[in-house]
Amino acid sequence: MRVPFLDLAAQYAPIRSEVESAINAVLDTGAFALGPTVDQFEAEFAEYVGAKHCVGLNSGTSALHLALLAAGVGPGDEVITTPHTWISTSWGISYAGATPVYVDVDRATGNLNPSNVEAAITSRTKVILPVDIYGSPADHAAFEEIARRHDLRLIDDAAQAHGASLNGRPIGSFGFATCWSFYPGKNLGAAGEGGAVVTDDPEVAARIRSLRDHAQVGRHNHVEVGFNARMDGLQGAVLSVKLKYLDDWNDSRRKAAARYEQLFANVDGVVIPSSIPGAEPSWHLFVIRVQERDALAEAFADAGIGSGVHYPTPVHLQPAYAHLGYRPGSFPVAEAFAAKCISLPMFPEITPEQQQHVADVTVHWMERVA
Repeated sequence: MRVPFLDLAAQYAPIRSEVESAINAVLDTGAFALGPTVDQFEAEFAEYVGAKHCVGLNSGTSALHLALLAAGVGPGDEVITTPHTWISTSWGISYAGATPVYVDVDRATGNLNPSNVEAAITSRTKVILPVDIYGSPADHAAFEEIARRHDLRLIDDAAQAHGASLNGRPIGSFGFATCWSFYPGKNLGAAGEGGAVVTDDPEVAARIRSLRDHAQVGRHNHVEVGFNARMDGLQGAVLSVKLKYLDDWNDSRRKAAARYEQLFANVDGVVIPSSIPGAEPSWHLFVIRVQERDALAEAFADAGIGSGVHYPTPVHLQPAYAHLGYRPGSFPVAEAFAAKCISLPMFPEITPEQQQHVADVTVHWMERVA
């Protein structure tokens, strides 16, 4: 049985005509850069996540970069973040001219550990930047309290958390700003690249709107060094269509996650994902931890099962950040996640039979290596 890691074709099939109609409307108007479809999506997504403002951008990386600039981050500043994430979390910090300061993650969830953050705060710290890894909410209530005590900004990298919530509050309603990616494989994915920042602060939203469009305030009036980070009209159109289905897709992901949890509940040697109390994950990824992860990935490939590793090298050990002086052992929990984690197939259309096949192959492999 073939089990793909992700099946975007299956997602698009039932909504293809609706997506094509939305794209054709953009083709008819010629509003390809920003325009009414982006305006519409911004309003819809802000309402969805419980924020007052949404600014559509060309990528999640740009969202992080511009949100940090809007927070006043620049050269000489420090931003506390996680080493267990995709590299863009740190790119945004570096693009702003600041220094990423890593702290270790929680051994149960893989998210930035609040108990490690306060010791890393210095006079140069400007922002705490957690990530809702795998779509499981970080402890935003704890981070909000730390940020309040130390007069810091809290910016959330929610690139994997579309539709997640914590204690009944949607991700997107915490802190100074929340950054999103709409890369095609996300729970809410564009037909290409896309991103956004949501915030309750109208001045922050206005600054990011200016920065994304060459820092214009009025036509041909460039008030600072700006960027070309606009969202395409086509992406706004596609995202508006898909947003209507996001809750249903996330419900299917949650059911699939519950099936995986049941299938692996009593399998020795398999650590299943964990979330903090009150969290409602979006289940962008279902990540287990095992010894000899790479060998299991080979067994999956032999059985026609797609898998992934998110992420094999912690950011503090990437060559691009060697100048920061971190070494193996600097953050042992994050490094253990990187060594043991493997992402199982997870998409709304996955069937119980496909999940059973994944579990059967895993259990058979575990028995062989035990």
